[in-house]
Amino acid sequence: MTGTLRVDGATLHYDLRGDGPPLLLIPGGSGGAASVDTLAEDLATDHRVVTYDPRGMSRSTLDDPRAEQHVTEHADDAARLLGLLAPGRRARVFGSSSGAIVALHLLTSRPELVERVVAHEPPVVEVLPDAAEHRAWLTRVGETFRTEGLRPAMAVFAEGLKKPGDPTPKAPADLPPQAAARAEQTLANLPYFVGRIVPSFMSYTPDTDRLRALSARLVLAAGQDSPGELTYRPAAHLAEHLGTDLEHFPGGHIGLTTHPTDFAERLRKLL
Repeated sequence: MTGTLRVDGATLHYDLRGDGPPLLLIPGGSGGAASVDTLAEDLATDHRVVTYDPRGMSRSTLDDPRAEQHVTEHADDAARLLGLLAPGRRARVFGSSSGAIVALHLLTSRPELVERVVAHEPPVVEVLPDAAEHRAWLTRVGETFRTEGLRPAMAVFAEGLKKPGDPTPKAPADLPPQAAARAEQTLANLPYFVGRIVPSFMSYTPDTDRLRALSARLVLAAGQDSPGELTYRPAAHLAEHLGTDLEHFPGGHIGLTTHPTDFAERLRKLL
């Protein structure tokens, strides 16, 4: 089934599949709910899977299209969806990239709603010892976007994410058919993602004391091909800081797109 939910300042569009323990998938990047559709279909065989477009993306509209975005507000959206679709039950939660940042805040702010969180490569660069360098890079991304436009800003953004010494990463040449079909919507969401989500979410600092207290419910994860990339480092740093294992998934930062079947199986085991 599909439906909508009114929240403060937005209307969220959600999808519900399957039956079993409730599982919320929080998408990252600019793909919206469509980016986790294949994962949702796989996991709906034994979970009640909730997916949604984050506010301002794809089908989920903002009352004020110019509104600033905040991790706290996006986590509250996730909590409200769980209250509607999994009332009285603790849910399993998976988030990737910016969605993983939302999942971390949901765990620390509303732990009564959450049974387990798997956070895949949350780019919480503020936890890193060289955070100041990344703040300067994000400032350059924002300035480039304002003065030169989307494409140059994406080039600066991609340059900051890659492994030192590596060429700027390119999109995989061969994507699964469903992933290729989503490309147009992903591109349409990019200005909002770069202009509103990236600066706010990547300046977010998680409550590490709360995460340590709740670490039995938290799985920090990263792609097996990601070591050395910026998006890998915060997950590895947090895992070491919290004294937990860093779990690895197939592929890199977008492993759920490039290795959908193996990614789903790995997530099922961790859940």
